[in-house]
Amino acid sequence: MQDVERALQSFHSIKIRNIMPPITSMPVVTSDSPILNVLKLLRTRHHVWVVEDRESMRLVGAIRYLDIVDVFLPLDAHKFKLGMTSRTMRSILGGAEKAEDVVERNVLTIDEDATVLDALTKMRRYKSQVLAVVQDDRLVGEISLRIVIDEFLRLLRVGEVKWTQHGSSSRSE
Repeated sequence: MQDVERALQSFHSIKIRNIMPPITSMPVVTSDSPILNVLKLLRTRHHVWVVEDRESMRLVGAIRYLDIVDVFLPLDAHKFKLGMTSRTMRSILGGAEKAEDVVERNVLTIDEDATVLDALTKMRRYKSQVLAVVQDDRLVGEISLRIVIDEFLRLLRVGEVKWTQHGSSSRSE
């Protein structure tokens, strides 16, 4: 068990910048991208980051897989409440044409100097599986639960620790 505990301590202190994927591998569109481009990305991804433009990479927000339900629903399927008409504008029938029309602007962010423990704590607190990594309002990466799991498993392999189902560990032979 000491091996796993040591691996977790090392794991928790890893800086996000050291494990986040290159930005070129991330699903990123600009605000003026057509919704069809967003839909094409969402066929294989759970989210798409929306930036103002490719030069500035200023983060506008994210479009998540489940957000697209609103895009497809007819206007009468949206529940109208005072001050809540913005949801209807996310529908194609409500006039949504571009990524900026359907983007969720309030996304969770974290600094690239934060640790894995910081990211995990934020993910749990806000029940999120992915965080935008930003520096001065610029999207520089992402950290997701999948990335964190991959890094932990890599650490166990490198440290030659075999983790059994019961939580005990032993040296690989």
